[in-house]
Amino acid sequence: MSVFGSIMSAVFSKPAAAQAPPPPAASGPAPAQTKGSSAPSATPSQTTASSPAAAAAPAATTGASTAPPSSIDVAAVLTGLAAQSNEKLDWRRSIVDLMKLLKIDSSLSARKQLAQELHYSGDMNDSATLNVWLHKQVMIKLAENGGKVPEELKH
Repeated sequence: MSVFGSIMSAVFSKPAAAQAPPPPAASGPAPAQTKGSSAPSATPSQTTASSPAAAAAPAATTGASTAPPSSIDVAAVLTGLAAQSNEKLDWRRSIVDLMKLLKIDSSLSARKQLAQELHYSGDMNDSATLNVWLHKQVMIKLAENGGKVPEELKH
């Protein structure tokens, strides 16, 4: 697997397990409770008038519940992992710390391989410039692949 593929897998597999179940659980019972509570107190004419709205609500909820798995909150996932880590890792600014947080090889050779995957055209021996570029590109690529990444991390 590519280095970036490992990063993607590490970021997207964690929230898929952590974030996907809560939205359906939170949105699933809510429409059922709304329907159940409004149906007994509504008159027949109100019930038919509210039926289109009731039908529209689950459709809107279904659309919302399918969005979170494809739009993972990258910052939330990484912040959660950082909170569980024994090390203090500055994943918001450091590609090395980001890779360590995800338990991916953060050696210079691994970062050079990542740079090649992401088409870095600068000097591979200028590790400071390389690292800054890599961090920005990883955040951009995570966003391009369905992650929600704060704007400040893409600049």
